[in-house]
Amino acid sequence: MSTEQSLVLDEPTHNALEELKGLISQRYPGATFEVVRGEDPEGIYLRATVDVEDVEEVLDVVLDQLFTVQVEQGLPIYVIPLEPLERVLRESRSPRRPARPRIDWGAINSPVRP
Repeated sequence: MSTEQSLVLDEPTHNALEELKGLISQRYPGATFEVVRGEDPEGIYLRATVDVEDVEEVLDVVLDQLFTVQVEQGLPIYVIPLEPLERVLRESRSPRRPARPRIDWGAINSPVRP
């Protein structure tokens, strides 16, 4: 993948990326962005790094505009929301949830005696 610095973008693609960045930045002012060319599927990928618990929330912000960009304008632009590395590291060091209690399937499947 190539980085934004080496990408030559046409005006519609550049404008669409700026609009998507703007929508994300409005909701998440601390967001950072990287634009790369991707191959699966081929297109331009906007990597948005946002410090939120659920990165799927980022897609909710741009979903309507992304539909317009991809379907109506025919631009192969994709948004990839990412968590900051610091958050990932912090969460990987935090205590894990307790394991679920073990179920004794033999006792459950045993015939009940009157």
